[in-house]
Amino acid sequence: MRSTRRVAVPSSEFAGFRFPPEVITLAVRWYLRFGLSYRDVEELLAERGVEVDHTTVFRWVVRFTPLFVEAARPCRHTPGDRGFVDETYVKVRGRWRYLYRAVDQFGQVIDVLLSPTRDKKAARRFFTRALAGATAPAEVTTDRAAAYPRVLDELLPAAQHVTVPYANNRVEADHGRLKARLRPMRGIKTDRSLRIVATGHAFIQNLRRGHYELATDATTLDRVAVAFTELALAI
Repeated sequence: MRSTRRVAVPSSEFAGFRFPPEVITLAVRWYLRFGLSYRDVEELLAERGVEVDHTTVFRWVVRFTPLFVEAARPCRHTPGDRGFVDETYVKVRGRWRYLYRAVDQFGQVIDVLLSPTRDKKAARRFFTRALAGATAPAEVTTDRAAAYPRVLDELLPAAQHVTVPYANNRVEADHGRLKARLRPMRGIKTDRSLRIVATGHAFIQNLRRGHYELATDATTLDRVAVAFTELALAI
């Protein structure tokens, strides 16, 4: 008698959830794309006949945002050869946290790092992450924080380091878009929530600006929705 061997079929990350992937994907996309609270998403879903508590929406965002980001990573464009780096301040339960962020000359958000400190160690950690698997930039623009020259001399000795006033306006303006997205949260409770939303916001920005080989045939207005549908099939 011939024995049969079962072939393991990868299970979707949506398996076991009460709601279908289309609903979960829509909720996560709405939350990351627009300045909505979890209760706003709950209300919008209710208008479509989907009754789900806002705490469930929160759990979906926390669980699925990193999965969408990771699934899209192979499709991401290579960053440009000029980087603009800066950190911005965000309060988590009344305590300041520092979000290190970098964009290239094309507006692509290269990386985001949350740190409890603003020092050489945090700057080195950020640049090490941002450079992982990427081509070293020819030019890096920062503010005049003392940590940057030492870290850049160590990790990017061949890159030109620019600290001219106003040269970093590109990334500072991008901070403003992130702050506008954080405002409806009305107080961030955990570092994890801030990290996920900041990373998800960067992901959405890059999708909207066409920095992924995703939804290439879609119109600009449909790009994010089509890309999320494609990615949902991959996770």
